[in-house]
Amino acid sequence: MEQRTLGGQGLRVSALGLGCMGMSQSYGPADDRESVAAIHRALDLGVTFLDTADMYGPFTNERLVGRAIAGRRDEVVLATKFGNQRRPDGSWVGINGRPEYVHSACDASLERLGVDHVDLYYQHRVDPSVPVEETWGAMKELVEAGKVRHLGISEAAPATIRKANAVHPVAALQSEYSLFSRDPERELLATVRELGIGFVAYSPLGRGFLSGRLTSSSPEEFADDDFRRGHPRFEGENFARNLALVERVRQLAAEKAATPAQLAIAWVLAQGDDVVPIPGTKRRRYLEENLAALQLRLTPEDLIAIDEAAPRGAVAGERYTPAMMARVNV
Repeated sequence: MEQRTLGGQGLRVSALGLGCMGMSQSYGPADDRESVAAIHRALDLGVTFLDTADMYGPFTNERLVGRAIAGRRDEVVLATKFGNQRRPDGSWVGINGRPEYVHSACDASLERLGVDHVDLYYQHRVDPSVPVEETWGAMKELVEAGKVRHLGISEAAPATIRKANAVHPVAALQSEYSLFSRDPERELLATVRELGIGFVAYSPLGRGFLSGRLTSSSPEEFADDDFRRGHPRFEGENFARNLALVERVRQLAAEKAATPAQLAIAWVLAQGDDVVPIPGTKRRRYLEENLAALQLRLTPEDLIAIDEAAPRGAVAGERYTPAMMARVNV
């Protein structure tokens, strides 16, 4: 398995990680047995980088990942997050970056995961009511206590990243990045590269669009608890326009004897050795399909053709609802 380095403190991870959120929420019914099998298969195939968060479920995804890695902890670079505070019933509390909450959230995650430390601990969303320096002061204390090895931040604005990095080195910025979400190319990638910070790309398959498995009737076929039912990019005319964009990607993938998912992941991998995609899946067969993207080598001509087929700004609809968009790039 190819390895990549996140940040300047030597955090080495597999070039492709595994996002675990969808095993517990947002994408239809859970199947814990298959999800655990998918995590085990990922480890068997050399994937070391697993990504979860306390809010996923909420709380159930960390427990699932903890069960899956029991006895195999030394094979895993384990990442989790705090900051999106939810109640056990799933209801929303708010963004919380208060120092005392940082400590209590970390302790709770360690207990659910069944580990004594986390390799990468992210501030999941920035709390605008708390100076980021205060939040990161508490996160630095977690490192000093040995509970956390490296620190990261998710969906933060460049100025915020700089402030956090001044308190403690940021190993990784996690933000949405795919052929369908190219906003990081405007300023974020330049910022993290200037500061020597790695980039972890979540949703590299555009919330399933770039898997190539969606049809014109997919929104109606989604489970009642699938959050894509209310997602702007899956609504009405936006959905039809985005399917047409996927068709262009499908044609390019066919020319490479690849699936759309493999081409989309290979494109993210080609954006730099400091970029690590973490496609999510709860099924072994899709995991194996995604991992085959590591064998797909894109030429400069391929990258030009892909850019022409799916240029920045071509996707229809925002990547979140307005309420959720207000919580990113803070």
